[in-house]
Amino acid sequence: MKKKKILFVCLGNICRSSCAEGVMRHLVEEAGKADAYEVDSAGILSYHQGELPDSRMRAHAARRGYQLTHRSRPVRTGDFYEFDLIVGMDDRNMDDLKERAPSLECERKLHRMTEYCTRCQADHVPDPYYGGEAGFEYVLDVLEDACAGLLARLEEGEA
Repeated sequence: MKKKKILFVCLGNICRSSCAEGVMRHLVEEAGKADAYEVDSAGILSYHQGELPDSRMRAHAARRGYQLTHRSRPVRTGDFYEFDLIVGMDDRNMDDLKERAPSLECERKLHRMTEYCTRCQADHVPDPYYGGEAGFEYVLDVLEDACAGLLARLEEGEA
């Protein structure tokens, strides 16, 4: 069976997308579905390339049982061909991804993270980088909801 490949994208790949990757990996492993999914993350910018996720994001995620070990990398053209779903965190990410999509077929792979939310009322995942602790906790709340919703839809064959 071919793995379903999911790429999460935010601006720098050190807060939101790396956390979405960690949350999704955790949910997939918890469900015993690790062989069915490949999960990765990337950033629009390469400014933080090679860096671990933001230390504040890692600390907040660790309190909830997530280990964020991904090293930041930028989105590459090949990602549009390699991944089945490319999930952006906000309008800016979605616009940038649409501009980079090499074809209409690739553009159809683009989805907004919050379209998978089932409990949280959010239209985007806000960048917590310049905010306080509550911002990181809110991002985790949204990502936990959206990742659970995404996995449910994938398992139902709808995503």
